[in-house]
Amino acid sequence: YGLGPNGGIVTSLNLFATRFDQAIKFIEKKQHDYKYVLFDTPGQIEVFTWSASGSIITDSLASSCPTVIVYVMDTSRCVSPITFMSNMLYACSILYKSRLPFVLVMNKVDIVSHDFAVEWMTNFESFQEAVEEEGSYMSNLTSSMNLVLDEFYNNLKTVGVSAVTGEGLDEFFAAVDSAREEYLTQYKPEYDKLVEKKSQLRSEEKHGELQKLKQDLQNTDVVQMKSQPITPSNISESTMRKRPHVTFADDDDVEEATTSADQEDEMPYEDESFKRFLSHTGT
Repeated sequence: YGLGPNGGIVTSLNLFATRFDQAIKFIEKKQHDYKYVLFDTPGQIEVFTWSASGSIITDSLASSCPTVIVYVMDTSRCVSPITFMSNMLYACSILYKSRLPFVLVMNKVDIVSHDFAVEWMTNFESFQEAVEEEGSYMSNLTSSMNLVLDEFYNNLKTVGVSAVTGEGLDEFFAAVDSAREEYLTQYKPEYDKLVEKKSQLRSEEKHGELQKLKQDLQNTDVVQMKSQPITPSNISESTMRKRPHVTFADDDDVEEATTSADQEDEMPYEDESFKRFLSHTGT
């Protein structure tokens, strides 16, 4: 269809979101058979995290079952402090966009240990030294961002794993279980309050629209009554008696009435003349 890589992924995601209720039903059907359900989402942050379909999928899951966001980063590609900071900004944006329990997973620890990353997150001076050694024009910005993310680091669950050797998987599932408890104790109550608030707002909007509709209907009735013509059907008998009778006539009617009146006035004179004529004829 000529959509391109990202366009094809977004279109597929949109189509998947329209049928995501089927995925929810499947999860509910299998909830007693499995402890965890894994959704592997597209890695592009623009495609999933900041798209409408991604939000629909995330919110649908969070409203039906305990949901945890797991951000997987390649440890071997984060040995540079600037690249590390870019990944942290990605993770921070996903956390505040989803507002769900969050676990940061540093994969490929079998290649490079994640100890340096943990040190950078807990020790600002250590990260500052690494930035100065980098000697890049981004050094000043990276140092400033590290200060901003200090609070983010303090509340972040971090685990190092290896998908090849299985190292750190026990710690990973322990972090997921801890995030699940966080969902039940912190997120779910807030979500229920949000749903109740939205429902209340919708009820108030419906009530306001209903009142507006009633007012519009009343105003329409008043306008119709004012514009209704006066006819015998809508005038009471007592009103008709009080009102004087007025008749309107055109010029022809007035002339005819005048001629008729004149003729009535001349009739007595014509009768007398006819009587004189008869009297003279008789004589």
